[in-house]
Amino acid sequence: MTEQILQPHYELSVASKQKHIFSVTLHIPACDQDTVTLTLPAWIPGSYMIRDFARHIISLSAQTSTGETKNISKTDKQTWVIESHRQPVTVTYEVFAFDLSVRSAFINDQYAFCNGTSVFLQVSGMEDRPHDLTIHQPDETDWILETTMPTHNKQYRAQDYAELIDHPVFIGQAVTKSFSVNGIEFVVLFSGKDPIDIDRICKDLVPVCEHHLSLFGEPYPVERYVFMTLLSNEGFGGLEHRSSTALLFPRFELPLTGETATHSDGYTTFLSLCSHELFHTWHVKRIKPEVLVAPDMGKEVFTNQLWIYEGFTSFYDDLTLARTGLITPEKYLEIVGQNVTRLLQAGGRHKQSAAESSFDAWTRFYKQDANSANHIVSYYTKGGIIAMGLDLLLRRQSDGKYSLDDVMRLLWESYGKDISGTPDDVIRSLCQDAFNIDVTPYLDSVVYGTDDVALETWLSDIGLQLKYRPKLGLSDKGGTAPKNTVSRYQFGANIKNAATGVTVVQVMDDTPASNAGIQTNDTIIAVNGYITSEALLPRVISASENDAVELTVAREGRLLTLSMALTPEKDDACYFVIEDREKLTRWLGTQR
Repeated sequence: MTEQILQPHYELSVASKQKHIFSVTLHIPACDQDTVTLTLPAWIPGSYMIRDFARHIISLSAQTSTGETKNISKTDKQTWVIESHRQPVTVTYEVFAFDLSVRSAFINDQYAFCNGTSVFLQVSGMEDRPHDLTIHQPDETDWILETTMPTHNKQYRAQDYAELIDHPVFIGQAVTKSFSVNGIEFVVLFSGKDPIDIDRICKDLVPVCEHHLSLFGEPYPVERYVFMTLLSNEGFGGLEHRSSTALLFPRFELPLTGETATHSDGYTTFLSLCSHELFHTWHVKRIKPEVLVAPDMGKEVFTNQLWIYEGFTSFYDDLTLARTGLITPEKYLEIVGQNVTRLLQAGGRHKQSAAESSFDAWTRFYKQDANSANHIVSYYTKGGIIAMGLDLLLRRQSDGKYSLDDVMRLLWESYGKDISGTPDDVIRSLCQDAFNIDVTPYLDSVVYGTDDVALETWLSDIGLQLKYRPKLGLSDKGGTAPKNTVSRYQFGANIKNAATGVTVVQVMDDTPASNAGIQTNDTIIAVNGYITSEALLPRVISASENDAVELTVAREGRLLTLSMALTPEKDDACYFVIEDREKLTRWLGTQR
């Protein structure tokens, strides 16, 4: 490039599919200092963990327009200083891209995908200028390009660096289809050429989009939105962006062309994931904590509010499917029952509050280990139950005049449209000021304290009763009524099949397994002399007529024999019973 430029201009290309390499050329205008500083984010918005994306930069050089090589000094793990001497410089670098996730960058023989946080170096001092991007497509005729970044003079232009890194880029083979809702174009993209029934998926996503647009109202924050799904064999994930979402999902959990229109659990999960990430277009990308409005991308940014953002969104993702008739009320209640069960079976819920879980996301929730279930609580799961309780509390206190829907609209009007950022007490203050309802005792108890959410207090208002039962087995998620076969005795550890026996993945505190001395990474070879498996272990334990069972255990090359006392199974799986369908239907909003 020879013309004078006034802002950073990036050129992105796929250098090697086989080696998984992106090539980036960055043209930097002259500045009024002798050096130019470049940095790469250490984390990506929406995923609260230091990921050190700079470790994937494998070469970096800088030259002037005359070809003079400039010295580069690396000053920390993600920062480079170039001796530019107030001249324009061109920086060339390569990025290794082989992380099949929604958070980073990935290249294979079918497609290339990247987030800007992985490939676009930030020019210090120029963050607020427009940023131009040229994407060079490979020669393959069946590879398409998709990104929601605005176009400008046959290339792309972001208004600043923050926008540049908020539009993921997909280049490759894909199946795509679009539809329109309220004048907004929605694009559904699946990587590869798999026989996905994209027509059915688009049809099912229409009411989800209609629901969210109606909830928050006009003006809408986007004119075009892309559901960008990377298909895999087993992976799962979703990450929100300002006008798109990047999703990772197992291809054969989706409906295929020619299949009957039944809703598998896997497909319901996909629709819920799409609902969740689209909801974030308002609630995370625009309504957000004060500290995340203009965060430092080089280090952790702590907030107590993730229970509001991920928790409330987790409440609405499945609720939307029920409100729109994509799933039955019974299926919705099964999902909520599973969420409550998951929370009740987490020993850490009485050791860490939802606010603390939010603050510690960087080091605890995103870095879970074998003991995490005993010491942490999920701000997703508990936050979702907190949201449900708050909705029911507001409805009762206002005689049905107000609900969590009104809170969401107030958040959008007061903090989202101008992206001003929410303070920690935003929910308390909104409910007090707008509804004259004091939710302080509730929030102190379940958000800042470690009390369980007492859903039973309000469930009769919506025609429901919450019941408890013993687990049906180690894999029982709850959510459904009891069956004939139940586990008679507790075990207290998560296991998976090994070559012989089972490997212990996690041990819960104060359970029979823990009290017997079972440890994470043990291999339980036999129970009462019988070679065991994931399916067989609970059956043999439940069939025992003695007070204890004998476990043959392999631990780091040693064989141990442990005795595990038998303790009756706890009633910590729960399910909902519909007592008044009219009330439930009214709450779900399927009759208005």
